[in-house]
Amino acid sequence: VLPKLETIMAHLQTLATHDHLTGALNRNTLLERLDGELQRSKRTGHTFTVALIGVDRLPEIMEIHGQDVTKQILQVLTKESIQVLRTLDSFGRIGATEFAIVMPTTWLDQSRVAIRRIKESLQAFPWHEISDDLQVTFCTGLTPNAPGDLADKVLLRAQDALQKARHNGPDSLVQVDAEIPDYDPNQA
Repeated sequence: VLPKLETIMAHLQTLATHDHLTGALNRNTLLERLDGELQRSKRTGHTFTVALIGVDRLPEIMEIHGQDVTKQILQVLTKESIQVLRTLDSFGRIGATEFAIVMPTTWLDQSRVAIRRIKESLQAFPWHEISDDLQVTFCTGLTPNAPGDLADKVLLRAQDALQKARHNGPDSLVQVDAEIPDYDPNQA
C-alpha cells in the first residue's frame, strides 16, 4: 500500500506544479521560481534573464490544422525547450500560447544563445510528421532583472518586449532593458 500511496502523492505533486497539457511548469510554480530568483539576486547581486515566448500564428494554425496539432505544437515546444535549456533554468506555461523562461545568472547575450538553440531545435524538428506544410516559429521578449524588481514588474517588461517582437513579425526577438535606479549616496 505504501509504494502505491507514494506514487499517487508524487503524481498529485506533479499535477499541482505542472501544466497538464504540456508538462511545463504551471504559472503559479513559475512565479514562485521567479520570486525565488529575485530573492537570490537581491542576496548575491547576480543578474538573471526572463524570456517570454509566444508561438507565431497559433490561432491560424489551429484553424488550418486543428486542435490536436495545436496541442502537439505546444507539447513539442515544451519538450524541445527543456532538452536545450540548462537544468537550473525554469520553463513554464503562463498563458494559452505563451511560455516563460527564468534563466538564473544569465546576461542578455547568454539568454539570446539559449533562445537561438530552442529556435534551431524547432527548425530541425520534423513537423511534416505531425501535419503537412507545418513550420513552427515563435517570438521572444527578453528582459533582465533590476534592483528592487518584483515578479510582476519583470513579467510586464518581458510582455512589453514580446508584444514589440510580435509587432516586428514572426520569429522576432526584442529585448527591453531594465531601468537601473540612479545611485543616491545619501540613501546608502
